[in-house]
Amino acid sequence: MKITSVEAMVLRLPEVNAACDGTQDTCLIRIDTDAGISGWGEVDSCPTVVKAVVDAPLSHQICNGFANALVGRDALDIGDCTDAMDEAANYYGRVGVGSHAMAGINLALWDIAGKAADKPAYQLLGGQNGKRFRAYCSILFGDTPEETYELGRRFADQGFMAVKFGWGPMGESETSDIAHVREARRGVGDEVDVLIDAGQVWDWETALERARQFQEFRPFWIEEPLHPQDIEGFARLTAESPIPIATGEAESRLPDFERLVTDGGLHWIQPDPGRCGLSIFVAAGQFAHQHDAKVVNHSFKSGITIAASLHGLASVPHGEIFEFCMTDSPLRHEITNEQFEVVDGYVSVPEGPGLGVTVNESTIDRYRVA
Repeated sequence: MKITSVEAMVLRLPEVNAACDGTQDTCLIRIDTDAGISGWGEVDSCPTVVKAVVDAPLSHQICNGFANALVGRDALDIGDCTDAMDEAANYYGRVGVGSHAMAGINLALWDIAGKAADKPAYQLLGGQNGKRFRAYCSILFGDTPEETYELGRRFADQGFMAVKFGWGPMGESETSDIAHVREARRGVGDEVDVLIDAGQVWDWETALERARQFQEFRPFWIEEPLHPQDIEGFARLTAESPIPIATGEAESRLPDFERLVTDGGLHWIQPDPGRCGLSIFVAAGQFAHQHDAKVVNHSFKSGITIAASLHGLASVPHGEIFEFCMTDSPLRHEITNEQFEVVDGYVSVPEGPGLGVTVNESTIDRYRVA
């Protein structure tokens, strides 16, 4: 089954602001084959830069665009396609946006593989684990502690058993940090888990102080308290923190996930299939399990990424909790025809072939800018 085209599509809302919200724009990947089977992927990165990587013309043997490198190759030989992209990006992007673009293509290739086999992707990835996961509502902190309280109450009332609050005002001051976490706990009540995404705002000493200060509010974890490259800081923090520490959404290569576990001592790693692909998601999750760490998806994009994350989590040992983005954006809720529902606090893995989702072409037409 030969690849006939690889297309990167940039979608963008009419207005975009500086809020750390990945649903304001996105890059979709579509791969077509000579068998009439198409696959879809999505990338969580800078969309226009991803498109440039896919569309780039040939410069020389180890500096090429991914579309050029893949057309004519066997879509079912994902390893060969990966090797071709590694070579094409050798000079400009084996990490960072090059890896991100590879990730979106990896999703589309698994989508094709599942459709060709008439099986959901998780079965091809060796998944025999739970097919539904406890969904945690993923939102940003309110601008004020009072807004954070109202958000917590609203989503707890919707039936979520866990709510994560992220970024926004976290890191402004000790008083503000504690007030927001206190109100998050008060908003969701005593029976719902609170998760904290700090947004890379502290050094390890401050993060440890906050972990101790937050302990009375019983956070499930503190996520991304440090810059992703501060492995030494993570090692010091995880050795003493009374609260589990999570990170990994910024990583795209297997050795980097392994380093977080072995050198950083992370309790949870958070691969995002839109940045690392399904192949690395599963490999990183298996590695984490072997070293007594846990894996959870990072997903703050459309139903394509939600579906890919569910297949990934169903393919690793002991997946138990799932990030479920609740941002009110058409680029989160209207790109796929399928709407993922949280039932009794759980979300289920799609059982259709491939990723198990179909794309709403009218949404693409409405928001496509490149």
